[in-house]
Amino acid sequence: MFATGIAEEDRKGSYVDRSISRPCNFEISQQSPVTHTQYPYVTGTSVLGIKYKDGVLLAADMAGSYGSTVRYKSIHRLKAVGSHAVLGASGEISDFQQVTQYLDELVLNDYMWEDGNKLGPQEIHSYLNRLMYNKRNKFDPFWNSLVLGGVENGQKYLGVNMIGVHYKDNHVATGFGNHLARPMFRNEWREDLTLEEGVKLLEKCLLVLFYRDRSSINKFQIAKITEEGVVISEPFALKPNWDFKAFHNPTLGADGSW
Repeated sequence: MFATGIAEEDRKGSYVDRSISRPCNFEISQQSPVTHTQYPYVTGTSVLGIKYKDGVLLAADMAGSYGSTVRYKSIHRLKAVGSHAVLGASGEISDFQQVTQYLDELVLNDYMWEDGNKLGPQEIHSYLNRLMYNKRNKFDPFWNSLVLGGVENGQKYLGVNMIGVHYKDNHVATGFGNHLARPMFRNEWREDLTLEEGVKLLEKCLLVLFYRDRSSINKFQIAKITEEGVVISEPFALKPNWDFKAFHNPTLGADGSW
């Protein structure tokens, strides 16, 4: 019998190509592996950002939590984007890595034009807004809250993007920091903060988050963005104070406590 080259269905539901006499599993060929993040798995907590007299400061710890377990303790969640902007991220670490890959390609492509123009923080933030909103509309979002700080032509820029919703402010925070750090910013932030005062304010907020946020660890980085460029500090720790009265017996008066 001559091969007809027509795929026929056998009794088991598989398709057989008679021209090559080799079965083709229809079910396997029609399914592709899931390659996007359906749920957050390894996540980072709060990112803090403030404007100060000469530029912008961003701060974050270096923890990556697998559920409620702090699994990784050396994750860099602050990344320089170009020469005058820094991106910080809360949420899913793998999605943050994908976003930074897109930004690296964007900055490289812009550099190769060699036209004397560079992407500023406002343009980069606009790109992130479209990227995050596009992913959200496909019901395949990047599970991140992003903070972008930068300086361009003497103008300080500080913006947040949360699954396509974005805004700008003089001080921002993501994650648990939105509830604990922002009230402190409102009370103590002012436009003419010096670098030392700005760092001190961030360190104060980072300590509060270390005390109150189970996903935070005592290992931090602070990024400084000015007209001269970007500097991201080496990891450092703060000296906590466990002598507060509430820490001595935290279950005192709690019903059913041990």
